Amino acid sequence: MVFFRTFADMTLSRICCIGAGYVGGPTCTIIADKCPDVTVTVTDLSQDRINQWNSDNLPIYEPGLDEIVRRRRNKNLFFSTDVKKAVIEAELIFICVNTPTKNYGLGKGRAADLKYVEAAARMIAEVANQSKIVVEKSTVPVKAAESISNILKANQRLGVQYQVLSNPEFLAEGTAVNDLLNPDRVLIGGEQTKEGREAVESLCWIYSHWVPRENIITMNTWSSELSKLAANAFLAQRISSINAMSAICEMTGADVTEVAHAVGTDTRIGNKFLKASVGFGGFSGFGGSCFQKDVLNMVYLCECLNLPEVAAYWQQVININEYQKRRFANRIIESLFNTVTNKKLAVFGFSFKKDTGDTRESAAIYVCKYLTDEGANLRIYDPKVTDKKIFSELTNPLMCEDPERVKELVTTYPDPYEAANGTHALVICTEWDQFTTLDYSKIYQKMLKPAFIFDGRLILDHEALMKIGFQVVTIGKKLQRSNVHRSFSTSSQS
Repeated sequence: MVFFRTFADMTLSRICCIGAGYVGGPTCTIIADKCPDVTVTVTDLSQDRINQWNSDNLPIYEPGLDEIVRRRRNKNLFFSTDVKKAVIEAELIFICVNTPTKNYGLGKGRAADLKYVEAAARMIAEVANQSKIVVEKSTVPVKAAESISNILKANQRLGVQYQVLSNPEFLAEGTAVNDLLNPDRVLIGGEQTKEGREAVESLCWIYSHWVPRENIITMNTWSSELSKLAANAFLAQRISSINAMSAICEMTGADVTEVAHAVGTDTRIGNKFLKASVGFGGFSGFGGSCFQKDVLNMVYLCECLNLPEVAAYWQQVININEYQKRRFANRIIESLFNTVTNKKLAVFGFSFKKDTGDTRESAAIYVCKYLTDEGANLRIYDPKVTDKKIFSELTNPLMCEDPERVKELVTTYPDPYEAANGTHALVICTEWDQFTTLDYSKIYQKMLKPAFIFDGRLILDHEALMKIGFQVVTIGKKLQRSNVHRSFSTSSQS
């Protein structure tokens, strides 16, 4: 049975998503909400994760998502571990599985690990008994759709045909619902054949329920895949650029916020993603699952294409990010009289940015690692990240050689005031809004003196904090109140 038809007939009634994570869950929830006549089933092999999607405690936090899930769940939106059944019934299948950076073998540390994508493709080929449109939604390297297509075609049953599309996601965690409802653009790539164009139009039909047709851009598959990597690489480049400028500002007396504003008023440049911080993440968004992974994918792609100069260019974007995290941690140590051993430090924020519980590639992980390596006692507070997740990140074998020592040095707290009580310093690692409204006079009274605040996100009123009595150290500017209020790379000159 072949169902690829002209666009006029290209309506769909059943969609399946493989992978109930940060991409699959929100994306399919919005599709179900905007296409009430389409049955959408989100599947995952994790029973715990599916149980959470079917509960009032969703596995991910995104503002506004809970309400939409409740509105559509068990009407035309379903969450299930029966992946094969959903695949058999669906006309269109989104592949939204994890594609982490490889930590072993060829391409270690740079290439995307596509084992879950391949497993999904092989499972589809195993059970499909009618033609399918298969859509790669996961962040994947260029030519991944071709690999999926080769697997499907090598194992296809008689009478079953496949069209593989690329439909990359451009979601920023914390604003995913709005990003899905009001996308700048939707990219859809497919084969430049009659069947391929009809499959593309079928997916266009879904998005056209709420996205203006002029914002749905169609292209060939390779262009779609590369566009995703290129977009994130360009954004990452801007973040590393402003973070590099922050180091210059600290050495010269310039203010990186003022510099960013001046640069951003140039209409050729614009003001987006020019917020200096402790690393990728925060207002800029360099953290989470995409930016670092995509830039590393770009580096590996360039190496495979024998473009070493281009690979080195993009690698430097990553290097600046690592440098920023390390020098922030070093400044904390230097400011605290060159030792943090056995000192208590409160860390405010562990997610990679506000309004999400995602910790992947969070700058806080690395700052905490550097500080615990020096023997600091950390008291961590985050309004959304669970204790289990915090310890999972800090004791990950790739980050830590002695998990038991980390558990001795790190304590989590449900309340920021309690976390700060009796500490030598506060370290702001995530720009949660609540951190700007805390009673810092109350916090100061309960801290050891001199009491330090290290603002890694440039969100606090530094003048007000200094009036309270804090020694304030921040990014990208010198604070002039006294010689202890300096930016975090200048202490070696004192």
